Amino acid sequence: MDNTALPMFYKNPVALNSETHAKTTIAPSPNGLAFAANTHSVILAGVEFAEACREFPIIFALSGNNTIIPFALLGVQANENLFVSREGKWLGRYVPAYIRRYPFINTEGDNQQRVVCVDDSYDGCNLKDGQPLFEGGEPTEYLKQVMALLEDYYVQMKITEALGQHLKQLDLLKPMDANIQLGDGRTFNMSGLLVVDEQRLLQLDKDSVEALFRSGVLALVYSHLLSLRNLARLVEMKEGC
Repeated sequence: MDNTALPMFYKNPVALNSETHAKTTIAPSPNGLAFAANTHSVILAGVEFAEACREFPIIFALSGNNTIIPFALLGVQANENLFVSREGKWLGRYVPAYIRRYPFINTEGDNQQRVVCVDDSYDGCNLKDGQPLFEGGEPTEYLKQVMALLEDYYVQMKITEALGQHLKQLDLLKPMDANIQLGDGRTFNMSGLLVVDEQRLLQLDKDSVEALFRSGVLALVYSHLLSLRNLARLVEMKEGC
């Protein structure tokens, strides 16, 4: 992969190969989820909203390829994840799929076919008791499960990109700045966030609302709106730091 365009967390993703990775094993990182400790937001797929809305504020933002994508806010300032402890332990109940899939990732090859890659820099590679990726030149059950997860994630993210476009076309998104002041006087500002404008949503005509309902978008919208209450939870977590 082009190092100038590496996805978050990935330092050296390489395509899996039954010869090159014949003896490669993958184990949980000895540092837990410390690799995500400096990440204040991660991409969410729409299918994750039902779980994620109970824990994180879900906001929308313009991504690098000019699409509108939902994110889970994990901190109130850059390079901060309030859900990862100093020991790398996850402090919430739900771990976003973007984090769970690491160190694996799907990329598109020259023929636009998806290629499964692994981050060779991952500190859980080739540890004792790790899961082998190949046996007899064929993917192990473990790798098959990983491939299924990656494929599902890819499909769900394509659906999620369509969600963002739908909200944009209906002009339902508005900018939001979050200005946070802690009890000790510290202040933090988060800008560039997009949220659904509930007033515009209520003003939609009957046909548009029915279309949103039947497509499942309306349920996602209300999960997003409910999740914004979790901004207060982030503040509480920050106060405890």
